[in-house]
Amino acid sequence: MADTSSPESALLRRTTWRLGLQIALSFAVIVAALSALAVFIVLRSQQADATALLQQAASHADDVTDPPAGTWLAIQTAAHARAVTPGLPTGLPDQAALDRTARTGAPEMTEVGIAGAEYRVYTQRRGTETVQAVLDLRSDRQERDRLVMAMVVTGGLGMLLSAAVGMWFGRRAVRPMATALALQRRFVSDASHELRTPLALLTTRAQLHRRHLRQGAAPGVLTAEADGVVTDAGHLTDILEDLLLAADARPGSPTVVIDLVELAGQAVAAVAAERAVTVTLRPQQRAVRVRGTRGGLRRALTALLDNAVRHANTTVTVTVARSDSRAVVDVIDDGPGIDPAILPRMFERFASASSPDGVPAARQPQRRRYGLGLALVSEIAARHGGTITAHPASGGGAVLRLTLPALGDSEG
Repeated sequence: MADTSSPESALLRRTTWRLGLQIALSFAVIVAALSALAVFIVLRSQQADATALLQQAASHADDVTDPPAGTWLAIQTAAHARAVTPGLPTGLPDQAALDRTARTGAPEMTEVGIAGAEYRVYTQRRGTETVQAVLDLRSDRQERDRLVMAMVVTGGLGMLLSAAVGMWFGRRAVRPMATALALQRRFVSDASHELRTPLALLTTRAQLHRRHLRQGAAPGVLTAEADGVVTDAGHLTDILEDLLLAADARPGSPTVVIDLVELAGQAVAAVAAERAVTVTLRPQQRAVRVRGTRGGLRRALTALLDNAVRHANTTVTVTVARSDSRAVVDVIDDGPGIDPAILPRMFERFASASSPDGVPAARQPQRRRYGLGLALVSEIAARHGGTITAHPASGGGAVLRLTLPALGDSEG
């Protein structure tokens, strides 16, 4: 499970929210523009329909008693006699428009507001009569208001949906970036952890070699020390190459056939030479072959041995065996054992546990402490198709078991 408090997760959340909001705002602008265009088209259509209706009513009306639905008529003669449709709203007809059209003969189309209601008024002269048609715009306005409300509601829902979809697509879009950043941070952390000891050893060998050169040591001694520097540099190169492979998100890392018995012997020899604890290798077969990266598996075995030696009282035993199609490496120490509270998380990065009295394990010298090494072992095992487990040893202490797919006698 991803660490939700990591910088990569925080960046992913911020970018996702930003993309979602940007898509929602873009959708809102588009919806607003389309809504305004739709309202404009509806208004123009309503105006055209109203104009056509009024012109037809004014042109074909014989009297004021039977106008089209929603309209009223007023007819004024040359002698200023006036007849109006019953029910004509108070304040109508527009007498000023009737007088102007009667005088000039030019038709007029106006809108009149009376007591909060809107009316469209068309006036034209027809022979000796001046006819005025009045249309109530209330139904048009109600239709327009319903259209605007429907657009507001659907636009709001569309914004919410577009924001959700935008965040979903945004999360999918930035996930590779977050993965790349996580790999970068992990590579830096792993490199600083894994390269510290080899670099220190290489530096020490180089300093000793320089001192012996100045003191005029025998050629055999100088040659042996130079060989040691070359060997350490080769190990350092293997570690760096494996770290680069681990940081490569592409599948299919190059692998070779490796004898775990031989590799464990090299790791035991390197650790035993530097520690006071007795480290013993007890292989149960002459050779146990697996396929993997030499640098990665050497890192895993060295990390297991370092952990065991750090917690052992006197001895560490390493066994290498083949069980059916699996290669099994057990690293057993006689230390204080494994805290049950930390066991489910001991292969996580920087796992820690507290004792029953609440004192952190890191502050208690007789309790196990875990940093980055075992987490790296778990990642290396997973890359090689294997597992790493831990359980208490029968006589006290702990057993760390690395299990890998084994090669058959005819493979490799």
